[in-house]
Amino acid sequence: MTRPTDALPEPNVDGVETSLGDRAAHALLEYRAGRQHALGELIREATPLLWHTVRAQGVDRQEADDVVQHTWAALVKHANTITEPHAVLKWLLVTARRAAWEAVRKTRDDARRRADLPDDSPDHPASLPAKDPTPDVRVLQDERDRILWGAMARLPKRCEELLRLVSLADRPDYRAISAAIGMPMGSIGSTRGRCLAKLRTILDEQGDFSWTT
Repeated sequence: MTRPTDALPEPNVDGVETSLGDRAAHALLEYRAGRQHALGELIREATPLLWHTVRAQGVDRQEADDVVQHTWAALVKHANTITEPHAVLKWLLVTARRAAWEAVRKTRDDARRRADLPDDSPDHPASLPAKDPTPDVRVLQDERDRILWGAMARLPKRCEELLRLVSLADRPDYRAISAAIGMPMGSIGSTRGRCLAKLRTILDEQGDFSWTT
């Protein structure tokens, strides 16, 4: 695979300020070319952003540090398989977010298992296991998701990318989204609204999706 390090601008060359996404891409290409230290500055610069993204998913402070460290380790492991260097910052954000979800899921599972242990008060709410969706409800949810993601694929690429990022968390991190796709934070909300309107139009035209499902 050809890795042209001159395909990207050097950070802050001739006073030109490059984006974090560009700097991340440049660092990846440098690292691939054998300059092991190239990731050091990126790690120092992007770690606060990753940590904030992980914390926004509900991960506690100590575990957030572990998730971020594992995210950087994953980048080193997969450095040669990332086909689009300009996507490396987005890759880091998505990887960190998914790892955060897994950490939160494990924490909830542990809490549920503890709640299921015998208790002096069997009727205590904490001892009652969470109710899983019934098979028929699960089928409906899966069908709803299939229709929704199919409609998303019909959106303009910019809209699809934005809505996918926004949907990754209950509380969208606009700073992380801005860094990932290069969209000013101030325009994310209005653009999201327009993209959702387009999505609603597509779904209404299909006529096989209920917004209240």
